[in-house]
Amino acid sequence: MLPDPGVCPSLAKDRAPRCALESFCRRIPVSAHLAGVGLLIAFLSTLGCFVRAPGMSMNMAEGDTLISVDYEIFGKVQGVFFRKYTQAEGKKLGLVGWVQNTDQGTVQGQLQGPISKVRHMQEWLETRGSPKSHIDRANFRNEKVIVKLDYSDFQIVK
Repeated sequence: MLPDPGVCPSLAKDRAPRCALESFCRRIPVSAHLAGVGLLIAFLSTLGCFVRAPGMSMNMAEGDTLISVDYEIFGKVQGVFFRKYTQAEGKKLGLVGWVQNTDQGTVQGQLQGPISKVRHMQEWLETRGSPKSHIDRANFRNEKVIVKLDYSDFQIVK
């Protein structure tokens, strides 16, 4: 026998409630249960909570967290428009911060923005850079969660 689709599933077989809130389950339409779940999700989202749906990664929640990270890139990264391409990629991703050449022949700077975007930029700094650059290694340090951005743009520091 199939359960009545308009009744709480815990009542379906023998009509005796099996859920913790027995008195609320008696003949409550499933649509009312679903509406309640929707209201709960809406309420939790206003509090800043994240409810993960099945199959959804936690990256969406992490994407809202702002972080700041310092970086230094080693290799052939000066004289190849590395700073210009870094600034353009950072702006494209909606990040803020700065980039500059060092006296040691490296490029250094700071990235700030949503964690997912910063992670994407870190990968770009490690593997791509400007077309004529050759990246030997990238160091990232001083990573921290921040409440607000310290910069309003992505600047090349000379």
